[in-house]
Amino acid sequence: MKIAIGNDHAGPDYKQAIVKHLESKGIEVINHGTDSFDSVDYPDFVHPVANDVANGTADFGIIICGSGNGVAMTANKHQKIRAALCWTKEISALARQHNDANIISIPARFTAIPQAVEMVDTFLNTTFEGGRHQNRVNKIPC
Repeated sequence: MKIAIGNDHAGPDYKQAIVKHLESKGIEVINHGTDSFDSVDYPDFVHPVANDVANGTADFGIIICGSGNGVAMTANKHQKIRAALCWTKEISALARQHNDANIISIPARFTAIPQAVEMVDTFLNTTFEGGRHQNRVNKIPC
């Protein structure tokens, strides 16, 4: 499995913890995020993640900013992307099961690092249920 990750200045410590966790499980990570807490523009770090997922370079994406909203809005401008803003492991499971989300958006200012790692694990280990949900997912793109 290959994961693309991107973050702005609100998430370097989250990214580091998530990358360390994923690599310990043998998962390859493509890092598009900043390692600095200096203010940056999140789209610069999110578009590469969305491109990697959309073109199949990465299986899934992880994006992190303060609220999770800006990065999710940016990623969702890409065709083939379904970025889900998640703040609990239950929501991350439903994002995969019902929405076939392929990018998880994490709000660093509203979650703890261990919670974020748990959400990522849940997201990556949950499969899309298909069935009645497939018709809805098919109607998402414009």
